[in-house]
Amino acid sequence: MKKLLTRLLGVALAIGMCLGAVSCSNTSDKTENNGSDGSFKVGAIYINSQNDTSGYTFAHHNGITKAMDSLGMSTKDDLFIVDNVPEDDEKVKAAIDTLAGKGCNIIFGISFGYINAFDEAAKEYPDIIFSHATGYLSNDTNFNNYFGRIYQARYLAGIAAGYKSVELGNNNVGYVSAWGTEYAETCSGINAFTLGVQSVNPDATVHVYELQTWGDNEKERQAAQILIDTYDCCVIAQHCDSAQPQLVAAEKGVFGCGYNSDMSVDAPDAHLTAPVWNWNVYYQLAIETAKNTPADFMSKVGNYYGGLSEGFVDISPLSDKVPAAASTAIDTAREYMVNGKWDVFSGVALTFDANGACTSEDKALKTNDGQEIVAAGGASVDDGVITGSMNYFVEGVVQEQ
Repeated sequence: MKKLLTRLLGVALAIGMCLGAVSCSNTSDKTENNGSDGSFKVGAIYINSQNDTSGYTFAHHNGITKAMDSLGMSTKDDLFIVDNVPEDDEKVKAAIDTLAGKGCNIIFGISFGYINAFDEAAKEYPDIIFSHATGYLSNDTNFNNYFGRIYQARYLAGIAAGYKSVELGNNNVGYVSAWGTEYAETCSGINAFTLGVQSVNPDATVHVYELQTWGDNEKERQAAQILIDTYDCCVIAQHCDSAQPQLVAAEKGVFGCGYNSDMSVDAPDAHLTAPVWNWNVYYQLAIETAKNTPADFMSKVGNYYGGLSEGFVDISPLSDKVPAAASTAIDTAREYMVNGKWDVFSGVALTFDANGACTSEDKALKTNDGQEIVAAGGASVDDGVITGSMNYFVEGVVQEQ
């Protein structure tokens, strides 16, 4: 009984912390849907605000609400969110306790740094399903991770950037990244984007500015300014949470490839395209399975890793600032990846000419210090490398910070 009272006091304290420190709420910007009986509740923990209008948190929030709409669930009554939660185990645990107290049957955590708190919570709350984005831990019953082949979309965005760099006669492309080789997630994205750029412009250099944080609007802005002012970058790509690099690109009269969501609204004068997530593809699968057959969640959903072929990742529509040939080239590369004919990190390099026509050649994939990763003609590196152990940059990448 003493243990139970302690646990209840902890939950009450967590709720108080939530209300006092971060936003803990139902969504209020969606109308209630018909057909929900209120017996299944969804919880979500966000790194930034649910009210963001672009970027990482926006993309996840849009995916969850879109999935619930499709399933006839009420986002007003059946979705509970704790937002603005930093990557701090105690604060994440408090958010989890709050959502557990609300009766949530599945809880999504969208930031990598939530991983340890989710791992522990899955043991403490065996009747709740915990689903963690971008991580690598899981168990056999109620804890999975989910991510996707965003590197494929980054390659396509790289093609667009490559054509723009050729059109401008400028071989310098910039990349604002939360991290560099410390995380395979960021490293593989930088590499894939670079290979896409070089498929059009083999003389291009991708200058990477590492922020060493996942979300800091001011640092994202400063990094983009440095890449443009110091390294003469004509296109700014990004792997960070906000649209700040794209806003800077517009202010400086250069161009950009955003991330997470279509950022043409944020920077219409700069926007070329953006690698985007269709998170609703996963969220609908996860919520529907957790609701209907929770005992089979791990066998039916498991650790999810979708790509172009599942419609989970793609790029936003090309703007009219992208040279016309890019569309043809991107369609070809997309088809190759969807059909399984080719993938980015293999020993086969694609080359696109001024008209978008494609040729391929066996070519070793090498690091930027000359070490061979894949022999010429070799198959793509394993998924485990892309998601876990890719800690090198390919030829053409220069880390500036």
